[in-house]
Amino acid sequence: MVVNKNPVEIVAVIGPKGGVGKTSISANLAISLAQLGKKVVAIDLDLGASNLNTFLGIRSSKYTLDDFILNKVGKLQEIVLETGLENMGFICGGNIPGIANLHYSKKMKLIRNLAMLDYDFVLLDLGAGASYNVVDFVIISQKSLLVTTPEIPSILNTYSFLKTLVFRRLTMALKEFHNQTLLDLLEQARDVEKNPHLKRMDDLVQVIQKIDSSASRLVKQILLGIRPAMILNRIRSGKDEKACVAIENLMRQYLGIECSKILHVHEDASVGHAIAKMKPVMINNPGSVFANDINEIAMFLTG
Repeated sequence: MVVNKNPVEIVAVIGPKGGVGKTSISANLAISLAQLGKKVVAIDLDLGASNLNTFLGIRSSKYTLDDFILNKVGKLQEIVLETGLENMGFICGGNIPGIANLHYSKKMKLIRNLAMLDYDFVLLDLGAGASYNVVDFVIISQKSLLVTTPEIPSILNTYSFLKTLVFRRLTMALKEFHNQTLLDLLEQARDVEKNPHLKRMDDLVQVIQKIDSSASRLVKQILLGIRPAMILNRIRSGKDEKACVAIENLMRQYLGIECSKILHVHEDASVGHAIAKMKPVMINNPGSVFANDINEIAMFLTG
């Protein structure tokens, strides 16, 4: 896996459960960062179901991600669309059949090109679910923002995504040891009903320690590096604000990881009004509660 080392900051925005407001947040967050003077490109990577353009008020695009995936253009930079907003570019998503199941070689080419984009922030609006295509783009990002709502199904989907992310990252790392016993152990730990002795990440690390101490140290290092931020969207009450406490406890207890930050976005009618007009809230109603919350997230990213 290629990890970006350039000054550009790749930020992944993920909504493991569909309909949680991920794309609205992505669009407006990109604008907020641009308004702070950061050079930003927003990329619709919700492969096969792209609609970030509608939240940005962009009705059509000369180029889409399809042109890059199908080698009609050589570099990702060539399909960046000017948005009319200062400091901000946009790459329209692709909708060719099968693009959601992006071939590994094409995915790696895309990842390499993301790292070469000349921006302060490359903001990835990723699809729902926990496919490896989605997870791998999170892995190569410097920061990840998980969007959820206070409802239990959304919280559980977020935890399920994080579990997939952790095991994917660990599997990639432990393959380097060429020890099938370690990989088999990881597979067993995925199924806690059949293997309750591996229910907690601490339990798994202890077993790995007995097999290979170097592998155990690497696992601990990787877990320390997984620090997603959580965006709790559509908050209506103080009770809603506490919805992430449960998932934080699950993350800490069973996955051995922590949240870097819990960010709040309150329910606001201005979002629906802006969508109806095909205008971003940051443009249509910059003084709204939603806009203020988005600005707080942008400040977190730039801090």
